[in-house]
Amino acid sequence: MTVTGQEIADYVDRVRAALADLSPAVRDELTEDLPEHLAEVAAETDGSLVHRLGEPEAYAAELRAAAGADVPVSGPRLDRRLAALRARYGPRLHALDTRLGPVLGYASAGEFLRLLRPAWWVLRGWLAALLVAALLGEPSGLLPRLGGNPVAGLFLLAAGVLASIWLGHRSGALRGWPRRLLRLGTAALLLFGFVVLVAVDQRAGSDDFGYREVSVGNPYDAIQDVYVYDGEGRLVRDARLFDQNGTPIRLGYPACPDPLRPDDDPMRRGYPYCPEQAPFLPRPPATAPVPTSASPTVAPVPTSAPATSTPPMPASPAPPAGPGSAPSVTG
Repeated sequence: MTVTGQEIADYVDRVRAALADLSPAVRDELTEDLPEHLAEVAAETDGSLVHRLGEPEAYAAELRAAAGADVPVSGPRLDRRLAALRARYGPRLHALDTRLGPVLGYASAGEFLRLLRPAWWVLRGWLAALLVAALLGEPSGLLPRLGGNPVAGLFLLAAGVLASIWLGHRSGALRGWPRRLLRLGTAALLLFGFVVLVAVDQRAGSDDFGYREVSVGNPYDAIQDVYVYDGEGRLVRDARLFDQNGTPIRLGYPACPDPLRPDDDPMRRGYPYCPEQAPFLPRPPATAPVPTSASPTVAPVPTSAPATSTPPMPASPAPPAGPGSAPSVTG
């Protein structure tokens, strides 16, 4: 059955008659593109317009609801403009919805998306938990954290998901400003989710994750503390390690509290965390050797020729006595 121009004109007149209680300006805005839309619908499928779109009065009710006709005509100009936009593009979106439905295996794409509402509620609660952790200044990855504690982050995640599911079951009854605030919050969460997605993608394509996490199988995965010694064997306190890019290197976890700074963040402390458990005692200080004399010894200067010692000459013997001589006797 071919739809004629007269049938399109009659359908438009009945729709305008159903909207007669509205102001002429609003009614003209709502039905401005209606003849062109009806011609497109008639060219796409067979059958009458009533069979394809329903009765004109029902179609007018849909236009009224999409335009927010419950808002008085003398309401804010922005609301009227939004209503006009919904009325202008609503039929086209409806046609696109029904066209995409068979591709997904449903009568309309909206019917398929309604089945995904529970999944969206869970996703919204997860994004809300991440947003709360970010507003509190807590570093988070794919899971929120509170005070560096992943268990508290899991409780926050569970609370966000349950609250989102509770709100999802009751959002249909919201009207006025509560409904607008819900839509505004949903838009903010979607924007935040896009930011999280970009951040995760950047981290996946780079090696810089802030503090270096020790991977499984790394020879340093069993390290609990780090002790730094100087060249004299003395323990260096409050030492901090950095890589070639200036990124702090973190190994182990501070298991010993600092009695001098109990309120400080333990992850901001330097090494060692437990100095009393140092594996090596400091070496005694090295002592310099004491010299034997204050002035250096001077080696003797050798002479030009060594002096030769002359052996002592033996005493000359007395001449022997002659044979004729006799010893004198003293009487």
